[in-house]
Amino acid sequence: MTPAELTLALMCLLLGALGLVIWRASRRRARFDPQSSRDNVFRCATPECRYVYTDDEDVGHSRCPQCGRMNDSVSF
Repeated sequence: MTPAELTLALMCLLLGALGLVIWRASRRRARFDPQSSRDNVFRCATPECRYVYTDDEDVGHSRCPQCGRMNDSVSF
C-alpha cells in the first residue's frame, strides 16, 4: 500500500467516524428535545378575568375555563 493510498484510507475512515458521531448526536438530541406545542393561545376578554389559556390548534374560539366566556385566539 502506497503512502497516498494509506492517507486516503485514513481520511475516509476519519470522515466516516465523524459522520457517524454527528448522526448519533442529532438522533439523540431529537429524542430528548421537547416538541413545540401547536396549541392556540387564548386570553379572556372579560376585564375581571383576563385568564390566559391554550386549546387545540384546530379551534378558533374557545370557552374560558375560569368564567365561561367564548374568546378568540391571540396572535403574537
